[in-house]
Amino acid sequence: MTITTTSSDPGTGSPAPLYSLRGVERHYLRGPAAVAALRGIDLDIARGEFVAIEGPSGAGKSTLLQLLGALDTPSAGTVQMDGEELGAASGQVLTRIRSTRIGFVFQQFNLIPTLSAAENVGLAMVPHHADRHGRLARAKELLTRVGLGHRLDHLPSRLSGGEQQRVAIARALANRPEVIVADEPTGNLDSESASEVMGLLLELQRTDGVTVIVATHDPEVARLATRHVKLRDGHIVPA
Repeated sequence: MTITTTSSDPGTGSPAPLYSLRGVERHYLRGPAAVAALRGIDLDIARGEFVAIEGPSGAGKSTLLQLLGALDTPSAGTVQMDGEELGAASGQVLTRIRSTRIGFVFQQFNLIPTLSAAENVGLAMVPHHADRHGRLARAKELLTRVGLGHRLDHLPSRLSGGEQQRVAIARALANRPEVIVADEPTGNLDSESASEVMGLLLELQRTDGVTVIVATHDPEVARLATRHVKLRDGHIVPA
């Protein structure tokens, strides 16, 4: 599969959106009944945007992020990334997209407790066949960027929650992704740590041109975004 990154909308001549969702539905079976998590979502996201997906618990935020992160496919409708239909892509193609184009940050830091901060970051590069020296050099570079150059050898248990989330952000950046998908990245953090984490994501969007998509129910987190998409009961509702 060839993914084009410089396409434009032939109707307007303007750059085509990075993501284009049309009529997206996602249903889950719970016992004999189907539950609709998303209902008829139409959404475009441009390159370099910082988008906050807002809404209460159960609104469909995480489900939408899973589709944007190529972790899931829709029950109906289309999810396109650079014009490529993700719902029709093979598992191998989706795996490649996730490992090369998208970085993930979650509420639970998902660090391996027996590995140091540098080793946790370096582990993300193993599928790309980087040698150990190259992985650790890249990990040191990224951890220094997020303010943890002095914590390279620390295990997660010796790091605060905010520091663990910064390690997770460094790990998400390991393979130079175009998109950061963050699901409630500040949900387990105090207000000061949350502000630091959001500042890092904002810096990535502003200085590196990374597209950042954050799901949150926290208005203090959402206000930093350049665009707001509000969900309720699986629908996009007016902001």
